[in-house]
Amino acid sequence: MSENSNLVTSTQNIIEQALYKLGYDEGLFELIKEPARFLRVRIPVKMDDGSVKTFTGYRSQHNSSVGPTKGGVRFHPDVDENEVKALSMWMTLKCGLVNLPYGGGKGAIQCDPHSMSQNELERLSRGYVRAIAQIVGPTKDIPAPDVYTDAQIMSWMMDEYSIMHKVNAPNFITGKPISLGGSLGREQATALGAVITIEEAAKRKHINIEGSKVVVQGFGNAGSFIAKILHDKGAKIVCISESRGAIYDPEGLDIDHLLELRKEHGRITPLFDNIIPNEDIFGIDCDILVPAALANQITAQNARDIKASIVAEAANGPTTQEATRILTENDVLLIPDVLASAGGVTVSYFEWVQNNQGLYWSEEEVNQLLRTKIVEAFDKVYDISQKRKLDMRLSAYVVGVRRTAEATRFRGWA
Repeated sequence: MSENSNLVTSTQNIIEQALYKLGYDEGLFELIKEPARFLRVRIPVKMDDGSVKTFTGYRSQHNSSVGPTKGGVRFHPDVDENEVKALSMWMTLKCGLVNLPYGGGKGAIQCDPHSMSQNELERLSRGYVRAIAQIVGPTKDIPAPDVYTDAQIMSWMMDEYSIMHKVNAPNFITGKPISLGGSLGREQATALGAVITIEEAAKRKHINIEGSKVVVQGFGNAGSFIAKILHDKGAKIVCISESRGAIYDPEGLDIDHLLELRKEHGRITPLFDNIIPNEDIFGIDCDILVPAALANQITAQNARDIKASIVAEAANGPTTQEATRILTENDVLLIPDVLASAGGVTVSYFEWVQNNQGLYWSEEEVNQLLRTKIVEAFDKVYDISQKRKLDMRLSAYVVGVRRTAEATRFRGWA
């Protein structure tokens, strides 16, 4: 069984447990255990050398009982159907957690964007929109950026949709540049949302962010923004890891300097001599651990080594189910991925609302609204966890799936 097949199965298992806790029967689970619609498309693209290469794309729409589906489009050579399905299910949960009028969606194209020119990426992006055009739209399914896609790719996709429908449609897609109807605060929304959950967890653990010791696994977009925000709040970032090793300093790293190095060189660990193996980071003495890299990094084999009081999952699925149980038993406050990474879709929703109303909000307004949404979500999850004696992941699924379950029942679908 593939890793991504396991991802679908583990997600289904926790959704089933959450529905049971809410008192729903097997019939509802049978309806929402898989996406309601899954589209697989083939996209021919003329390459710069004159040849034609065909790419495989996907769009998954998990459940639309609450409203249109919403979720990013990733470009990655290893993406497959199971990954896209699982991610669309997670998007339903994220939207439910922060009380957005969306169901979960997700899209992807199997490609290596690093080996493609800008012209090739543009043709691929436009071809993808043409291929999925009949099932997407501002009131059907709203795409957004994801892994290896950005504001430029969103702009091409929006333009192609607008051409096809002979209307300017900024509300078709989110994550756009400001000049095309994007929202202030969107770039660092995912990281800021994660930091807000960390601040709320720190209050429960009586930890002061200023002076706290933090380990961040992964120094990509999410990890670097999280490290920067926490650093600016006075936290000591004692360890940063990349794919080939980690930089560790118990006195705290100079994050601004590391960000400059990352901007100039891409990777930072090759620039240092005293790097440590990635597997060693989980045993570092710290208050807060932020896995912001790959799935299945915290396992039954290393969970007991973790000394942090808080683990904030900024990556998708970084902690296995068995590791979740161990951390909970050890009184580690685990902030599950569907909650820790809900900031991105929340500000995407704000962008969609601004587009629909013809408004532009200030960054301060966006950030304050984001904080309100994330704090409310954290409070609900934490309170249910405490009252029902559930781990934080199951508690988050209970909160996240409740609105979808109720909407599905009221519609008479189950």
